[in-house]
Amino acid sequence: METKAFDAYVPMHASAEASGARGAKLVLFSVKSTDTERAGAALAPYVEPGAIVLSLQNGVDNAQRLAAALGREVVPAVVYVAVEMAGPGHVRHHGRSELLIGRSARSPDIGARIAAAFGAAGVPVEVSDNVIGALWAKLVVNCAYNALSAIAQLPYGRMVQGDGVPAVMRDVVDECLAVARAVGVEVPRDLLQAVPRIAETMPGQFSSTAQDLARGKPTEIDHLNGFVVRRGDALGVPTPANRVLLALVKLLEERGSPRG
Repeated sequence: METKAFDAYVPMHASAEASGARGAKLVLFSVKSTDTERAGAALAPYVEPGAIVLSLQNGVDNAQRLAAALGREVVPAVVYVAVEMAGPGHVRHHGRSELLIGRSARSPDIGARIAAAFGAAGVPVEVSDNVIGALWAKLVVNCAYNALSAIAQLPYGRMVQGDGVPAVMRDVVDECLAVARAVGVEVPRDLLQAVPRIAETMPGQFSSTAQDLARGKPTEIDHLNGFVVRRGDALGVPTPANRVLLALVKLLEERGSPRG
């Protein structure tokens, strides 16, 4: 699908309260990974019995964590959308790929219904039998880009031009793939080639981790490189490059915190 640049004012009804989800047939859950349980607990009383809950988050285990908080099925999704908050109520869009969603164990037609709703809005959606593999692929991309972009405070296109940066990214990807193999997850075979292309398709994008650090906010690093480090430790898979990036981002978080 061709993507065109546009400026538009999009009117919407918004609420800062979880009760705003009351009566919704489709709930798009897109909070930071660090807020999954807290937001899920707040949302639980207001989700209708027949509603579909879709997790649109970074990381590989949010759908499971949210399902535990809600006490109901949550459909996982993989989102490749590059955006930034350019100001209050102002979202700047840098690029996207298709939305990939998993199948529902509760009802086989849920995926098709979600795809139809998004398709009617001009958003391409694919239903996958291996959404966990796609979530891991997204995790690998995030591990390769997010911390480095955050530490350097550079967009992807500039970041990858740094001396030694592509080699570091390859080390990170290799470690992530080794952990994925140890877990038994099948990721796309072209991932090693696909990772560098992100900088070509989204050269102006700062990672979400970079944006969080710039605003002095907590990052999702514990659910990205930190997740890989923890799983690697548990499985006996060395992850030194991911461990260094995790430590550096945590230090920068401390520096930007009120007590830092």
